[in-house]
Amino acid sequence: MHTVHAVMAVKHRDLAKSRLSAALSADQRARLVLAMFADTVEAAAAVSAIGSLTVVTPDPLVATRARELGAHALAEPPAHADPLNTALTAAANDVRRRYGAVRLLALQADLPALRPAELADFLTVAPASRALVTDHTGTGTSALLAGAAPDPLAPRFGPDSARAHREHGAVAVLGHWPGLRCDVDTPDDLDTVQALGVGTATASALWEFGITTRGGEPVRTVC
Repeated sequence: MHTVHAVMAVKHRDLAKSRLSAALSADQRARLVLAMFADTVEAAAAVSAIGSLTVVTPDPLVATRARELGAHALAEPPAHADPLNTALTAAANDVRRRYGAVRLLALQADLPALRPAELADFLTVAPASRALVTDHTGTGTSALLAGAAPDPLAPRFGPDSARAHREHGAVAVLGHWPGLRCDVDTPDDLDTVQALGVGTATASALWEFGITTRGGEPVRTVC
């Protein structure tokens, strides 16, 4: 398993997760964004193949939390028609300025049920060039892996991103990685990750909101 350097993009908490508005208040959504981000970073950081993690965000609280968790934080680039992919590209460029011609991994920031073993397994079985993990819907992308330079990250996140990434040469890698595949955008997604078991930050936030899983304590088991 070769070393890879991960990048993540997190929008301002006040603008995130609007599709959860039927289940959570604006304040709860903002707190949940930060909690899911923290659990995702902690899970990724526990993978030995992850050489560094860089987070691009306009939110100072997210940036502070990223640094507390050992990640490198960057300010989001100026407004752009495609802010997510612009932010990830900026992070990828920054990583290669600092570390050289390294492999890159773009990871969604809302994977609260992610287990380190899932991500480690993906990095072990993925090809040396471009690869992706489709999300639980089958159309999105939860992780995008690029080979060493000159292979660019070339993120194409957005609607039907799995197809867009495949058309740009990424191979969809198969594997049983439910936590890696389940990002959270809707109340149904929130139910799914609770059933899988979430990390401690997300569990704490949901507990404070009065939300628990059908099985009881919504805490991710160690894997």
